[in-house]
Amino acid sequence: AAVSAFVPPAGRAANKVAFAPTGSVSFDTSLNAEDMYWEDEYPPSKVLGPYMSKMPSGLLGIISLALLGTCVYSCAQSGILQQEPGAIASGAWVKWYYVLGSFMGPLAWGTHVAAWIQRKNGM
Repeated sequence: AAVSAFVPPAGRAANKVAFAPTGSVSFDTSLNAEDMYWEDEYPPSKVLGPYMSKMPSGLLGIISLALLGTCVYSCAQSGILQQEPGAIASGAWVKWYYVLGSFMGPLAWGTHVAAWIQRKNGM
């Protein structure tokens, strides 16, 4: 009796799919893949998205330096905390704000690339 719960009734065919869409789905894509293609040395500013494509390269450079400074500071402070006696064994050197700060390194790299793109595009 318990096994019959997993077997479809004899008079009814089992469904082939768990979910079948009822209507058509349309996607509004304002940017197509063709819009993002380039053959020059650098891409157009629109690859940076709606916000960063309007920022000047100097501002993006300053943001990149601030993010890099945050990452370096967080990693250095974690290193100092690791040197305290018993900190490694207890995990006391792991601080959430230093972990968060260490994630600013990839953002710094991305914003410096965005600054380079904007500089090449004359912004």
